[in-house]
Amino acid sequence: MNKPDIELTTREHEVLCLLSKGYSSKEISKKLFISHNTVEYYRKQLLRKTSARNVAHLIGNAFRMRLLTPES
Repeated sequence: MNKPDIELTTREHEVLCLLSKGYSSKEISKKLFISHNTVEYYRKQLLRKTSARNVAHLIGNAFRMRLLTPES
């Protein structure tokens, strides 16, 4: 399997996995014990890194880029 072209931090990957499972930013902030603003920052970084327009596009791009797998 090919390695993804972009690198994510551990926290970015955690946020991405939770977004892919349908968690809201508020739910993610509680789950990871970080502020809502911090989750929003990571979400924006993920959108930028994957050239996505919204979270649905982000998840699709993440699977295509192999940043996410069905097991994630």
